[in-house]
Amino acid sequence: MSNEKKEKINMDPKYLIKLTVTLFATCVVVAGALGFVNKLTEPNITAALKAKTVAAMQAVVLDENSDFSEQLELSADMTEAALANGGTLTEAYEVTVGGEHAGYTLKIVASGSQGAIEMMVGVDAEGAVTGVSVVKNAETKGIGSKVMNNDPLKSGVGVLDQFAGKTTADLPLSVGSNVDAIGGATVSTKGVTAGVNAALAVAAVMG
Repeated sequence: MSNEKKEKINMDPKYLIKLTVTLFATCVVVAGALGFVNKLTEPNITAALKAKTVAAMQAVVLDENSDFSEQLELSADMTEAALANGGTLTEAYEVTVGGEHAGYTLKIVASGSQGAIEMMVGVDAEGAVTGVSVVKNAETKGIGSKVMNNDPLKSGVGVLDQFAGKTTADLPLSVGSNVDAIGGATVSTKGVTAGVNAALAVAAVMG
């Protein structure tokens, strides 16, 4: 065993203070720079997100002259209705045409085969689905993506288009019953179906 003693390192207190001050100043400068960049880019990011949301809403309404409200406050009844029917409600907007109430657009998240499927669902004033548009997903390319891209079923109708006209009278929507799936993408179709079930239930609560 070595009898060599480890040398004790003595740090100059003045050096330690200088080092601490330098590190603190560096952190302050970096934080300030990040804050400045965020302040500059935040309006552009917000505008881009809003434009994407508006595009998704326009894709699920029937009238191209539709107007959309600011994001509505989500009530407990609305969120519970969505959860009870297989989806999570994240955003809701009122649709108007010529100043008249024309329904709602609802952003719903449901489970797919590879993760969450985020979709926008339009429901008119009579409680019928006007359209479904997938906003974000992680489904398998070439399989689940067929559903996300609204590929046609054997009937020739797009897999997402088949939900148009469905109402609470059709609930529960179910693959193999009143909803058709594309071969190999049953789980993905079930995910979208759950989202539409949730949207119809939420719209019914909203009236």
